[in-house]
Amino acid sequence: MSDHYRNHVAVVTGAASGMGRELAVELARRGARLALCDVDAAGLAETAARCRVQRAEVLTEIVDVSQYEQVQRFADAVIERYGVVNDLFDNAGVGFVGTVERSELKDIVRVVDIDFWGVVHGVKAFLPHLIASGAGRIANTSSVFGLFSAPSQSAYNAAKFAVRGFTESLRQEMLIAGHPVSVSVVYPGGIRTAIAANATGVDSAELADLAALFERNAMTSPERAARVILDGTAAGKPKILVGPDAKVGDLIVRVLGASYMRLLAKASARLFSAGPR
Repeated sequence: MSDHYRNHVAVVTGAASGMGRELAVELARRGARLALCDVDAAGLAETAARCRVQRAEVLTEIVDVSQYEQVQRFADAVIERYGVVNDLFDNAGVGFVGTVERSELKDIVRVVDIDFWGVVHGVKAFLPHLIASGAGRIANTSSVFGLFSAPSQSAYNAAKFAVRGFTESLRQEMLIAGHPVSVSVVYPGGIRTAIAANATGVDSAELADLAALFERNAMTSPERAARVILDGTAAGKPKILVGPDAKVGDLIVRVLGASYMRLLAKASARLFSAGPR
């Protein structure tokens, strides 16, 4: 097991369940001191309990990452507790299913506020401390849907593509400035978490279809995903593809270029109908 995280202070957002929980538990196994946040108090307490079984020191805070003031207060609390931050895992996110035509503006705004602005808020609040640490690391979670777009995923695609662009620019800025902070974008494929089951959408039947499709095809356990992310981040990889489906999707888009959109639209036509059902 890698010692890259031993005695590091690691921040994980969206730590109450799924990939965020497994990142926290795996970090605990690797000897990190933890600062965990989420909006789900019960889930966050369960994650903290699992980490303490590994004898990890844990700070938890209820934080809505879409609200910068809450994220900044969390950063202040982490520094007050530990005095340093070494690693930031911006993982919090939500799903939404609906075409642009049928989605309400508030639904698109909610996804972007959490999935994109939550990442920006985490970076802005913690970046000064990561620089000051002398060896900081940032891993921002995009998605396979940050590599290619899909029908009914416009809000999620927009947020995840934005995470990609923001993070790639940040990596270049750190290199230019000579700051001791490595920056990675994480692209999970289908991870066996509840994100699809917990997603909201404009059409209950379409939402159920997507959740069932996701459950049948999710290829990677959250435990495996956490290990891949931590190993990739420790190695300073700029691009971390999680799961064989993410690797295949990345390859298909690079090989086919823009023509992937027509092929994917045809394949998705039955499941993602634009009209009411």
